[in-house]
Amino acid sequence: MDIKNLDLFNISDEHRMLRETVRGFVQSEVEPQAHQHDQKEKFNLELFRKLGGLGLLGITASADHGGSGMDALSAVIVHEEIGSSDPGFCLAYLAHAMLCVNNFSVNGSEEQKKNLLSKMCDGSWVCAMAMSEPDYGTDVLGMKTTAVKQGNSYLINGQKMWITNGTIDDQKTPADVVLVYARTGGTDDKPEISTFLVQKEFKGYAVGQKIMDKLGMRASNTAELVFQNCEVPASHLIGQEGESMLHMMKNLEMERLTLAAMSLGIARRCIDIMIKYSGERKAFGKNLSHFGQIQRYISDSYAEFMASRTYVYNVARQMSLHEGKQRVDSDGIKLVAAPMAKRVADRAIQVLGGYGYVGEYVVERLWRDAKLIEIGGGTIEAHQKNMCRDLMKHPPQW
Repeated sequence: MDIKNLDLFNISDEHRMLRETVRGFVQSEVEPQAHQHDQKEKFNLELFRKLGGLGLLGITASADHGGSGMDALSAVIVHEEIGSSDPGFCLAYLAHAMLCVNNFSVNGSEEQKKNLLSKMCDGSWVCAMAMSEPDYGTDVLGMKTTAVKQGNSYLINGQKMWITNGTIDDQKTPADVVLVYARTGGTDDKPEISTFLVQKEFKGYAVGQKIMDKLGMRASNTAELVFQNCEVPASHLIGQEGESMLHMMKNLEMERLTLAAMSLGIARRCIDIMIKYSGERKAFGKNLSHFGQIQRYISDSYAEFMASRTYVYNVARQMSLHEGKQRVDSDGIKLVAAPMAKRVADRAIQVLGGYGYVGEYVVERLWRDAKLIEIGGGTIEAHQKNMCRDLMKHPPQW
C-alpha cells in the first residue's frame, strides 16, 4: 500500500465519487431550501424522495433487494455532506436509512426483505424506528410497550415518544413503516424485547401528537406514536422473540457513527463561514482575522474538528454492518464529535457577532441543531457510563 497516497476520508475512488455526487446534490437541492423549512418546521418530503433516486435511502442495504450495498464509511460521507447544510433534513434521512432500513437489512429474513425492502430504498416509503417512550429514553429496558401473540398475529399496545419521521406531514400522516421495539415476555429486571415492522395501514396504529417548537432539527418531523391493540402479522416479527438487544446494539453503533458524522458536517460548515467572514469583515481598519481572539476561535475549531474527523473516519473504516463489536469507539466518536460541533458553532456565532445571531448567516441554526446530537442516539452521559464499564471489562490493548 502506498501510505503517502492513502486518503483516510476517501479511501477509494467509489467513496470520492459518492462525496462529489452528494456534495453537488446538497449545493443544488438541499441548501436552497434549508432555511425556509427550518423556519416553517416542515419536512421536505419531495426532496427526501429524491434521495431514493441517488441510491442513498438504502445506502447500506443489500443490493439484492434494491439497496446500494455500500459500507459504513459511505454512510459517514453522506451524513457529513448533508449535515453541513441541513442537519434537520439529515436527521430525517438518518432515521430512515440507518435506524430502520439498515437495521432491517441486517436483521430481516430474506423473505421479508424480498417483500418490503425495495420500497424503503427507492423512496416509495418513509420509514422510522420507535424505541423511546414518554417515561423511558436512555433506559431502554424500562420500556412498557407490549406485544402479545394471538394466533398468527401480535397485538401491540403502548406509546412511543420523540420518534423522528413518526409523521410525515402536518396532517399527522404516519410513516409508511415503523420498526417498533416491544416487550414480549421476561421480567421487569430482564425483559424480553422483540422487533416488529408496523405498516401505517395496520389497525390500531396512529400518530398521537406532532411535537412542535423544538430548539433545533426543525426540518425533521418528531411525533408521538400510539398503539392500541395494533394487530401485526407474525410474519412482521424481525428475527426471533427476544432478539432485539442484539438488533439494538448493532444498529446503535451505526446510529452513533452517523450522528457523529453529522456533527462533523456542522463543524466544517461553521469553520468555512468563520474563515470567509473574518477575511472580509473589518474592524478598526483591519480584517477580523488579524485579531488574536478570532485567530484562536478559528484555529482551535479547525484542530478540534480534524481530530474528531480522523477518529470518526478511522472507526467507520473498521466498522462492520453485521457485527456489533465497536461499542466503545462508537460511543467515543459521538462523545467527542457532538460537543465539538456545538463548541465550533458557538465560536462561529461569536466571530460573526450580531450577524451570527440571525438565521441568514446559517450558524445560529447549526448551533441549535448541534445540541440534539448530545441527546439523541444516547446522551453523552450514557456514552461515558458505557465506555467506562466496557473499558473496565476489556482494557485496551495499546
